[in-house]
Amino acid sequence: MQSLLPEENISRRRLKAIFGGSIGNLVEWYDWYAYSAFALYFSASFFPEGNKTAQLLNTAGIFALGFLMRPIGGWLFGRIADKLGRKQSMTLSVLLMSFGSMLIAFIPTYQSIGIVAPIMLLIARLLQGLSVGGEYGVSATYLSEMATKNRRGFYSSFQYVTLIGGQLFALGIQLILQKWLSDEQLHDWGWRIPFVIGAILSLVALYLRSTLYETKAFEAQKNKADERKGTIKELLKHPKALLTVVGLTLGGTLAFYTYTTYMQKFLVNTVNLSKAESTQISFISMLIFALIQPAFGALSDRIGRRPLLISFGVLGTICTVPLLTTLSHTTSPYSAFFLLLAGLIIVSGYTSINAVVKAELFPAQVRALGVGLPYALTVAIFGGTAEYVALWLKNSGHEEYFYWYITGCVFLSLLVYVGMRDTKETSMLERDLKI
Repeated sequence: MQSLLPEENISRRRLKAIFGGSIGNLVEWYDWYAYSAFALYFSASFFPEGNKTAQLLNTAGIFALGFLMRPIGGWLFGRIADKLGRKQSMTLSVLLMSFGSMLIAFIPTYQSIGIVAPIMLLIARLLQGLSVGGEYGVSATYLSEMATKNRRGFYSSFQYVTLIGGQLFALGIQLILQKWLSDEQLHDWGWRIPFVIGAILSLVALYLRSTLYETKAFEAQKNKADERKGTIKELLKHPKALLTVVGLTLGGTLAFYTYTTYMQKFLVNTVNLSKAESTQISFISMLIFALIQPAFGALSDRIGRRPLLISFGVLGTICTVPLLTTLSHTTSPYSAFFLLLAGLIIVSGYTSINAVVKAELFPAQVRALGVGLPYALTVAIFGGTAEYVALWLKNSGHEEYFYWYITGCVFLSLLVYVGMRDTKETSMLERDLKI
């Protein structure tokens, strides 16, 4: 059998790396999102009986606290990735996620062990937050470094395809369980099943990641005796890039978490759809959302990253309040679906390319740390609290304030998009990758 040409070897190696990195990313995010997807069912198991919104508020509070670990994860795993390798860092993060999911699956209820139950839930969620905090920056770096120059937007968009895919998988498991189990069974014990599945899948992802190739960008500088690699001190030498990451993430992460993780509860609590209708609408709209990410990523390879970001900023600023207001008053599941899909299409201008934009801002020795840490901080403050703020304002009788809060944050990001240079033209990756 004739051996492959060097170019074919490189192509196969790249595709294997992108597939392996993406599948691991999907499993990590499935584990993370299973918590939000099944909160409607397990919130009563960990908190005293009472008002349904109050129970969800407590569960959302732990969801938000999990986000506080993400900056620590971004720092820890980003440092590991920049000093020891992208592959090693991604392998460790998925192992930690598996442990957190298994812990949630077997925690006794509040009725059995009292206050210890929500404490154990919090510990498990903090471990998952640490894991997923490292996952974003390292996988964004890995996929961007593995991609070719002219297809970087396309290939890196698969980070959000698999990120969304993780949430879709969680919703898919929920749809199956809703079909085969009664509502009472789901509340009693059925909600534990997705966390067992997540722990098992994490072990599969662990194996896949152990077979990955390291990136050329890291290999080129790994043997250099450079104490600056992966350090905060070195990262602070890039203040403009750091502030750019914070600014471009601010509005995007808030809008993303509103239309994804919070939307299922919004459809039940505000639109007054059933849990099954809410899950179906979320699943179908997010499947379409995932499928269009590569198209937006490929478009950025042709016209640049900045036009897509500006489009998201303008449409997000103009359309958020009328879109969510209309959605809150609709009575038709079909209308709810199309309104939600419109919001997700707008957000795609950010989600499809934000990973590659951040990776293009930093040199190899602090790239994973530079992408992961400021992103995780911003997500912890704005994305992680989106659900909690929304529920708190609803509980206070001022839900519409949340729509204006999103609008203001998207507008601030728009100012950053307008003022920044297009990273496709100024990419730091070109200094490291000789592809």
